[in-house]
Amino acid sequence: MKTNFLLFILGLFLYGDLSGQTPASGCPDITGIPLNGNTYVTSKPGVRNLLAEAGVSGWNDPSITFSSWFKVSKTGTLNVSLRTRTFAGGATIRATINGVPFDVNLKNKTWAVIPVGQINVNRAGYVRVDFQGLEKKGEMFADISDIIVSGDASGEPLYFVREFETYWGRRGPSVHMSYTLPGNETIEWFYNEVTVPAGNDVTGSYYMSNGFSGGYFGMQANSEKERRILFSVWSPYDTQNPKEIPEEYRIKTLVRGEGVHIGEFGNEGSGGQSYLVYPWKTDVTYKFLTRIYPDGKGNTVFTSYFYAADESRWRLIAGFLRPKTDTWYKRAHSFLENFIPEQGYLARKALFGNQWAVTNKGKWIPVTQGCFTYDATGAAGVRQDYRGGLEGNRFFLQNCGFFDDNTTLRTVFDRNADNSMKPEINLKKLPVK
Repeated sequence: MKTNFLLFILGLFLYGDLSGQTPASGCPDITGIPLNGNTYVTSKPGVRNLLAEAGVSGWNDPSITFSSWFKVSKTGTLNVSLRTRTFAGGATIRATINGVPFDVNLKNKTWAVIPVGQINVNRAGYVRVDFQGLEKKGEMFADISDIIVSGDASGEPLYFVREFETYWGRRGPSVHMSYTLPGNETIEWFYNEVTVPAGNDVTGSYYMSNGFSGGYFGMQANSEKERRILFSVWSPYDTQNPKEIPEEYRIKTLVRGEGVHIGEFGNEGSGGQSYLVYPWKTDVTYKFLTRIYPDGKGNTVFTSYFYAADESRWRLIAGFLRPKTDTWYKRAHSFLENFIPEQGYLARKALFGNQWAVTNKGKWIPVTQGCFTYDATGAAGVRQDYRGGLEGNRFFLQNCGFFDDNTTLRTVFDRNADNSMKPEINLKKLPVK
C-alpha cells in the first residue's frame, strides 16, 4: 500500500467518515461522495428500491450492477474507499474504477470506511465506479452510503450531485437551443424538423421541437412500447395543480386531431395537454408546425400539426385557446430532457434542422441562428454532461450519459441559410379536425 494511501486512511480515523463533505482547510484532501444522487442500477434498470436516500441497501442479487459517477478536474493518483457495512459472515464485492477491478473483502458489521484501491487519472473528466456482488455469507452483500476519494486527482473543483435536489441531479441536465426569430416581423407560424439518431431513443426522453412562450410541442419516448407526439399549453394562472385553476383561466380545447388524447398537466406549472400515441422511429425526420395568433378578444389560439412521415400526411394534434393572453409566436426554441431519474445515466441526442418562421402576412423566412443554454442542474455544476451546437447544417442537443465534453453556456451557432429548403405546405389546406 502506498504512503499517500496510508495517510488517507489515517486521515479518516482522525477526521471521521467525512460522508458527503469536503474537508476544511488543514485537513487531508478527502471528499465523501454520497451514492444518493450519483448512482444508478445499470444492469437491471427496472430495479428501483435498492437505491434510497441512505445509498445502497437490501442488496442480495449478484446480477445487479450499481454505477456511480463523479467528475475530476485534476490528474494524478486517485484513492478510493467505501463507507459500508456488511452482514452475518461478511461478503466479497468487486469495485471497478474506470475499468480497473478491485475485489474487496468485507467483514465489518458496523459502518466503516474500507479501502478499495488506487488508480492513476491521466486526464480530467468523469470517473465511473461499478459495484458487483461476488460472494455473501448471509442474505445480503452490503449497504454502501458513500465513495470516499483522496489523492492528487480528487482536488477541487470536484463535480457530483451535492447540496442539490437529488431528483433533478439524477435526471441530468436539460439542454435548450433558442432560435433567433426575424426582427421587425410579426410571426404567426414556426416550422422545425427533428431527427433522433439510432441508439438515442432512450425511454424517458422528450425531444421538444417547437417551444414557444407558453408551451411546447415535440415527441417523447414514454416506454419501451409507447411513443407520443406531445403538445401542451400553460395556463396563465400560476399553480402546480390544474384543479386549482379558476374557470376563466383554464385552457380551452378548440379542436382535437384524430386519435389525440386531451387532458391536463401539473407540477411544472399547469395547463392543457394533448398527445398522439405514434410509433416514431430513429433516423427518420419528422416535421412540426405550430401556429399562434391573438383572437382579438384578449385570448390567443395555439394550434400544432405533426407530419407523420410513415403516413405521408399532416396530422392535426390540437388547437387550444389560452385566455387573458394577447400574443403572436414568441421565444421559439427546442429542448432535450430526460424525465425519468433512473434513466439519467444514459446519453441521448437529437438533431433539429431547417427551421422557418412565417409572418402573419404569409411570408416564409428561414431561421438560422441558435443559442445554447442549460437548466439549473447544469448551472449548479453538479452535472456537466451537456452539449449543443451544429452537426452538418442542423442544430443538435445532447445530454446525460456522463460524457466529458460540454458546451459553454449561451454559445451562439449559425447554420447556412443557403441550405434551407422551404417546406411545401399549403397552410390553408391543413386538417382542421
